[in-house]
Amino acid sequence: MDLETEAARSSSSISSVDKAQANPKLRKIADFQVLPLLLVAFASYQLDRTNVSSALTGGFASSISVDQNTINIGNQLMFLGVIILEIPSNVILHRKQVGPRFWIGGQVLIFGIIAAAQIFIRDRTGFLVTRTILGLAEAGFIPGAMFTLSQWYSTEEITRRIAIFFFGMFGGTAVGPLFGAGLLRLDGRGNLSGWQWIFLVEGLWTIVVSIVLLTFLPERDKYEKPCEEDESSGREKSPTPKIPTKVIFATLFNISKWPHFLATASVFATWSPLTTYTPSIVMGLGFSRVQANALAAIGNFLTLPVVFFFAWLSDRTRKRGITVMVAILTYLIALICLRTIQSHVDNWSKFGLWTTTNALAVGYHPVHNAWIQMNSKSPEERSIGVAMFVMTATAGLMAGTQIFREEDSDKLYPNGLLTMIGLVILGLILTGLQEFIYYVQNRKAERHGNHTALNIL
Repeated sequence: MDLETEAARSSSSISSVDKAQANPKLRKIADFQVLPLLLVAFASYQLDRTNVSSALTGGFASSISVDQNTINIGNQLMFLGVIILEIPSNVILHRKQVGPRFWIGGQVLIFGIIAAAQIFIRDRTGFLVTRTILGLAEAGFIPGAMFTLSQWYSTEEITRRIAIFFFGMFGGTAVGPLFGAGLLRLDGRGNLSGWQWIFLVEGLWTIVVSIVLLTFLPERDKYEKPCEEDESSGREKSPTPKIPTKVIFATLFNISKWPHFLATASVFATWSPLTTYTPSIVMGLGFSRVQANALAAIGNFLTLPVVFFFAWLSDRTRKRGITVMVAILTYLIALICLRTIQSHVDNWSKFGLWTTTNALAVGYHPVHNAWIQMNSKSPEERSIGVAMFVMTATAGLMAGTQIFREEDSDKLYPNGLLTMIGLVILGLILTGLQEFIYYVQNRKAERHGNHTALNIL
């Protein structure tokens, strides 16, 4: 069974979902329960994944006797764990007896416990093992949450909601250094180091979030049957579809969409060193560890309006691919300026350059994800496509952990920045290639009068 056959089989499922999403009652539940809960969970997920950056400014590496390159390896193992279980986790989510509430809520509970347990790390082995287990526990959360959102919103609504959902990721990255700055002040309290307080408090917070999810996250199909007005109008119930193995392989080997995923890996790889080492870079400019964490948060907070702007631009122009390319281009310009100017300016100017780069680093990411979802021909393809997006993004992050090397740190990573520039240029080219492929496919479909097969450019 190829994707076109599967699309024909599932087209009624997509349309029925979109019709049901027009119900004001369901929209209210989605906007005020589902989306906020998943956003907070995403922020917790990101806190637990990236709080090692604040821990490093509190002497974490020296406490467990590891160097920067070992920290990079630990993060690589974490991302590898995510990749290994990404699709299996997403398939389990689709089992009727599981569902989003118990699978996503249970997953958040597990990685919250693991995150808190990092206070017991004493050596290199403990660090590497814990990071690997954390990655395995986090696998599937992002595609599972995004697929859950797609069951509540129409294709016309999903871009802005995905952008809001990603506020959790980027918001977690933003508040992480601020929390780190405060928690580092507890250094020595209760016989715990500052970095231990970071892992403990943020892990416990995630556990609390998991309990809220397990209690309050709505299940989509439970709101269908009571809606008599939907039944009378002929709307079908939209349960979470099972994913046939043939659809998984057909989606994986649909090479016409590989530029999406290769571009994602290429550009997103450059965000990995920024999230891990920006607080340390700022501290190297002469600021205290508390000041460095607070200042590092500024660029991440600026990410939020940047993400929302590109989501708005995408919806306003309806040019999804062009919007992604413009967002990547602005990030590329910031990187080039940082690489060429920072060695000639004072420390505050360097801080401004790094802040700008952080602010523009991921503006393209949610729009790109929504673009992929919009061009999925069935719910099953959409689910696997999102999982592939997250897997390739995670693969990029895994590779990106090695961009900033310890031997390059004294000069603020000029070689690493050059690598990042090359990766972003590659991602921009691949995005343009994907736009061209969609254009050619649309021309071919129009010649054959098959307007239902048109891609969204």
